[in-house]
Amino acid sequence: MTTTLRPTEPLQRAADGALSRHYQVCVNGRPVGAVHLSTHPDFGPAVARVDDLHVDEADRGRGRGTVAALAAEEVARGWGCRGIEIRVPAGAEAALRLAGALGYVHRNRGLAKPLDAVAPRLPPGSEARPLTEAEFGPWRAHGVDGYAADWISRGVPPDEARARSERDTARLLPDGRDTESMRISVLEHDGVRVGVLWLGLHEDRAYVYDVETDEAFRGRGHGRSLMLLAEVQAITAGKRVIGLNVFADNTPAERLYESLGYVPVGYSMFKSLL
Repeated sequence: MTTTLRPTEPLQRAADGALSRHYQVCVNGRPVGAVHLSTHPDFGPAVARVDDLHVDEADRGRGRGTVAALAAEEVARGWGCRGIEIRVPAGAEAALRLAGALGYVHRNRGLAKPLDAVAPRLPPGSEARPLTEAEFGPWRAHGVDGYAADWISRGVPPDEARARSERDTARLLPDGRDTESMRISVLEHDGVRVGVLWLGLHEDRAYVYDVETDEAFRGRGHGRSLMLLAEVQAITAGKRVIGLNVFADNTPAERLYESLGYVPVGYSMFKSLL
């Protein structure tokens, strides 16, 4: 039997050059599933993204998904992509095994936590204040550099990593520290600055964009205090779920988040097509 991808629409081209197309997964011409492939909204046309890949339940366990994934990679190569990403929902163990078998590596994962109605207390001596205008410029520059470095360390070319970091920061903070949906807070302990929290307050949830303890104060529990501050601000704003992203191999952060009750909601897997 032959498994192929059959386009169900013309190739979609956006004004910025982004590509997208839906396909049926077919076995000897019979539809058994679907694939949606696009170029990556953050990394641009050099990276493809599998937005959806599923095989009908009656046809699973016969290698259809493997062939469909490999066919999607060939389409991406034809688009000129150098890499491809797929996001696997938490709990989809078969999909994670398939991605690993095909050479995809775990780059980052999304975590989330349901929030209580009552905000936690910060440890004695710990208080928060807004980031000042004088502090914002150095904080922003440091964050852009650090975010780009995270992607570079995971194989993203430096120019692409830097462009993504600058683009994401500008998109999320169009009005700087005064951006309405964002809270950028300094945590002080006994009157001394020990770290900074960047929290987004969105319609359905809060999201931790960045949390960092100042280097001289690491290993003293202030990272946990910063995460508790995120919960305080989220609950005060009426949010009932808080989320974040953690890069693979950041073991200390993963242990902290797990101890606070965060659970995985999805995995981002990447594969080079070169």
